[in-house]
Amino acid sequence: MDITELKLNPTYHILVTGGAGFIGSNLCEVLLANRNKVTCLDNFATGKRENISHLLSNPNFTLIEGDIRHLKECQNACKGVDYVLHQAALGSVPRSINDPITSNDVNVSGFLNMLVSARDAKVKRFTYAASSSTYGDSKSMPKVEDVIGKPLSPYAITKYVNELYADIFSKTYGLETIGLRYFNVFGRKQDPEGAYAAVIPKFVKQLMKYESPVINGDGSYSRDFTYIDYVLEMNIRSIVTDKKEAINTVYNVAYGERTDLNELVSLLKEYLSGFDNKIAAVPVLHGPNRQGDVPHSLASIDKAKELLGYDPQFDIKTGLKEAVTWYWNNLK
Repeated sequence: MDITELKLNPTYHILVTGGAGFIGSNLCEVLLANRNKVTCLDNFATGKRENISHLLSNPNFTLIEGDIRHLKECQNACKGVDYVLHQAALGSVPRSINDPITSNDVNVSGFLNMLVSARDAKVKRFTYAASSSTYGDSKSMPKVEDVIGKPLSPYAITKYVNELYADIFSKTYGLETIGLRYFNVFGRKQDPEGAYAAVIPKFVKQLMKYESPVINGDGSYSRDFTYIDYVLEMNIRSIVTDKKEAINTVYNVAYGERTDLNELVSLLKEYLSGFDNKIAAVPVLHGPNRQGDVPHSLASIDKAKELLGYDPQFDIKTGLKEAVTWYWNNLK
C-alpha cells in the first residue's frame, strides 16, 4: 500500500503491539517504508519471528520482546512514543471458549496496562484493534457502530470491554482513542497453522495439499471479508486525522459486502486451480456449526468513509487472488 497519499509524518515514533503477528507485522513494514521510527512489542505467543526478521537490520526498527500482561514492559515500550497501534491480543472465539481466563488476562488486563502506559507516556493517540464480534446476537444488517447486541463468546466480551475502557480513558484522562472493529481480515502473512487458524489460510493450505476443507455448518453462514491493505489504511488514517469528531469513537473496518462460506471455498478452489488444476477436484466436507459463531456479518462503512475518508476498492475476489498468489509462493 502506498501511504504517501495519506501524509503520514515520517518523524513520528509509532509503537505496534503484537508487531510480529499477521496485522502487526504488515503495519511495521508499511510504517518503516514511510521512514517512521517503529517499536514492536511482542511476546511471540502467536506472532512469528520470521514475520519481522527482515526488519531487524533497519535502524528505525526496535524489537522489544515483552508481554502486555506486565505493566512495566508496557511502560518501557511506550517511552518516547507518539502513537500506539495496539494489535496485541489472543484472537479466536473457540480459543476463548476453551480458555476464557487467559483470553481475559491478555485482552482485558493487558489492554488496560497499555492504556495506562500510553496515558502516562502522554502519547498523542491510542488506536486499538476492536472486533466485529462485539455485535454479538444483534440481528440488524448491515452492522452499524452504534447498534450492538449481547456478546456470544468470552472473546467478544473482552473486545467490548476494550471499547468501554477506551471510552472511559478518553473521557476521564483525555487520552485520544480510536477503535477499529475488524471484520474477518485476510491476506499475506496470515498463519494457516494451529487449532485456531483463520478460515482462509487454513483452507488454502489444505487445498494445496489436496486435503478436503471442512466447512462448519451448511456453508450458508456469511462474512464481510476484509483485505489486509484496508486494515493498514484505517490504522494510518486513525493517526493522520485531525477532525475532532473523528476521534474517541469506533469504526467498522470492512469492505461492505458479504460472502458465504460455500462461495468462499469455490473461489479459493478456482484461483488455486490456476496454479494446480488437480485442486479443482478436491471435495469439500461439512461439519457441525461452531459454538459462538455469528451466523452473518456485514458492515456499514459509511462512518469510516464520512469521517476518515475510507474508500476500499478491493472486493473479495481481487483480494483473494492476491492472497492466494502470496500463499502459493510462500507456503509450498
